[in-house]
Amino acid sequence: MSNDSKTITPEKIIFPKSNYLWEDSPDPAKFSECVHCGMCLEACPTYQQTGLEAHSPRGRVYLIKSVAEGKLELNDFFADPVNTCLDCRACETACPSGVQVGALVEEARGQLYKADPPSGLSGFINKLFLRGLFPYASRMRKLSFLTRSYQRSGLRYLARRTGLLRMLPKHLQEMERALPDLKAKPVLGRVEELLAPFGTKRARVAVLTGCVMDAVFADINDATINVLRHNGCEVWIPQNQSCCGALHVHAGDRDMAKQLAKQNIDTFLSEEIDAVIINAAGCGSTLKEYGELLKSDPEYLEKAHLFAEKTIDVSSFLDKIGLIQPKGELDMTVTYHDACHLAHAQGIRVEPRRLLESVSGIKLVPLPDSDRCCGSAGIYNLTHPEMAGELLDRKMADLPSGCDAVVMGNPGCMMQFMVGVVRHDRSEQILHTVQLLDWAYREQGVMLSKQPGKAGGSEVS
Repeated sequence: MSNDSKTITPEKIIFPKSNYLWEDSPDPAKFSECVHCGMCLEACPTYQQTGLEAHSPRGRVYLIKSVAEGKLELNDFFADPVNTCLDCRACETACPSGVQVGALVEEARGQLYKADPPSGLSGFINKLFLRGLFPYASRMRKLSFLTRSYQRSGLRYLARRTGLLRMLPKHLQEMERALPDLKAKPVLGRVEELLAPFGTKRARVAVLTGCVMDAVFADINDATINVLRHNGCEVWIPQNQSCCGALHVHAGDRDMAKQLAKQNIDTFLSEEIDAVIINAAGCGSTLKEYGELLKSDPEYLEKAHLFAEKTIDVSSFLDKIGLIQPKGELDMTVTYHDACHLAHAQGIRVEPRRLLESVSGIKLVPLPDSDRCCGSAGIYNLTHPEMAGELLDRKMADLPSGCDAVVMGNPGCMMQFMVGVVRHDRSEQILHTVQLLDWAYREQGVMLSKQPGKAGGSEVS
């Protein structure tokens, strides 16, 4: 891999032989905190699967430091462990020194991206999805329309019946079979930009609809908006918002991620709001780290931190303001999976469980190793299907029996679990936390409608 840039970073003064030659190189203040104690080893999914030191958090930190010291080139020996990392942040939860491994890995990927832009399968995925689709809401709406047409027109039936799908790799066949029926159109462009609360106003919030979330799980966005309104929130859906840039950061495409971050900052800070509500763990983690992404941009650094302070996951927000308990009852047994970027990156664990337990009729049973990565990790299940599949199989084996549903707070995890249900011929529903809350509020509306003199469900969208 070539290092032809002449950009000099501050780290070059500390490490004059560094092989990092571009902006946003791994921060010495971060990798110098690692004392190689090994507390991270058993927390790391890839180390658990391979047993290889280079595929452990401390091994990756050592390699990152070695490049800074000029002992190692930006070559395939370095790229493989860095790119095989799930960026799940489980090591950060385990680390007694507080090493920010996730940021180091993302910065290292940024250097690899500059030194040798992605080609082959990774290049195709980057060009098609990260550059060609996700940054553009209009294109994501068209993709959603085409997918709904494929599912409803009979093309899906023909593709499956004729065996045409067998031309695809096995993991893509499973994804096609697991893809949920897209019943709702994307929220952005369909739902009014400003929605009044149901009852007394408690807060004014903005909702980030997301790219994959809105295209594939628009019903979850609908549920999020409905639950917020039931909890006294005036909901603003900015029409100029963009993809959060999380997948771009994970892939090393920091330039595109910065463009998207600036667009979101300008959009969401253009009006007075109490919070920016996120219902996707990966998006929320990245939004809260815009200050890290834009640390070299004096024009946006302060605004990035202000934006991050307003950003909050929907489960954490509802728990913080005090959930108005739905009166509807759901007779369900569920278990909860901790999405990596909710539990490890944002420290949100108890809040979703409290919300679920507040719904009458729900029985919440524990999931062993609930915060171990499922293998989704953005587009990791596309770029590293074998490792992702092994992690998914472990996760499915841990699911407690007798559950009606597995609940979580991230669309990538949901899609991965849906593949697991198909692969292992299981029957559990895969749901988002807000969906259960929304169902309880809707059931409440049904109950009210059965009572004389009450207009049942008129407030439920």
